[in-house]
Amino acid sequence: MSSLAGIKVMVIDDSNTIRRSAEIFLGQAGCTVILAEDGFDALAKITDNNPDVIFVDVMMPRLDGYQTCALIKKNPRFKSTPVVMLSSKDGLFDRARGRMVGSDEYLTKPFTKDSLLAAVGTYSSAT
Repeated sequence: MSSLAGIKVMVIDDSNTIRRSAEIFLGQAGCTVILAEDGFDALAKITDNNPDVIFVDVMMPRLDGYQTCALIKKNPRFKSTPVVMLSSKDGLFDRARGRMVGSDEYLTKPFTKDSLLAAVGTYSSAT
């Protein structure tokens, strides 16, 4: 799993538990982890940190995951940055909506360490 070393991953989620578990899983794999509590927090940090892969929770206060993803993808600098939606809802509609705003993948919560690392592996090799 050392192939993930040095990859910058941003995790945007309003749940402290989800952020912490993602940070632990990704940190153990050697990733640099940037955490954000919501879309506004994330947008400020994206420019400074330039992440390789972004995970974003769908249900968040103020700016939800769909809006956050759309804003990231509208920025020419981050248009090609992979965005993976995180949601406890696994409906076809939710997946389609994620695709419409430009997300690259959709992970259902609670995610496993393997599914999280597999998603990072898929997209980090693409950059």
